[in-house]
Amino acid sequence: MASATDVWVVATGNPGKRREIAEILADVEIEVGSLADYSTVRFPDEGHDYRENAIEKARAVADQIGQIAVADDSGIEVAALDGAPGPLSARFGGPGLDDRGRLEKLLAELADVDVSKRAARFVCYAALATPDGDRVVSYGECKGEILTAPVGKGGFGYDPIFRPEGFALSMAQIEIAIKNRISHRALAMRELYARWVSTRRVD
Repeated sequence: MASATDVWVVATGNPGKRREIAEILADVEIEVGSLADYSTVRFPDEGHDYRENAIEKARAVADQIGQIAVADDSGIEVAALDGAPGPLSARFGGPGLDDRGRLEKLLAELADVDVSKRAARFVCYAALATPDGDRVVSYGECKGEILTAPVGKGGFGYDPIFRPEGFALSMAQIEIAIKNRISHRALAMRELYARWVSTRRVD
């Protein structure tokens, strides 16, 4: 099975995402590495498909640094917006917006939507690639609803306006230990690890 010496380098330039993935995988037998330990890495252009985006990012980084790379592509899908912003979540509103700007734009899009019709979900595809060409892919989702205003200072991205099903708090208010059990990224990453272990098991 996977050994304690396995290192997964997170294929992202987002420090919040890298930190979250490291926390999610803190109790499994791998070491989470950072791209900061390597020279400049070129990422492929992202398209409109979560799964392919994750695979291509992981593959590109694994090929360039010669190490196991893990990437994810995730987004928030709002039913009242026909699933938008979806794979464009990180680019929603254009390159001039930061996390807060994108969050506020989404709230503006929903200004006239009743609180009873704000169903949404976070989705995540995670992919692992090795320099030898091996590939593992997994999926996770977290259902909930969009709030009318940001609440909480934890997490990043759209966390302050998303309330998961079964909770009275936003994702930005939930304790990290709990978030790292229920979030879309946590579910995808833990499934990814389970699949990786199964590919490494010797009968």
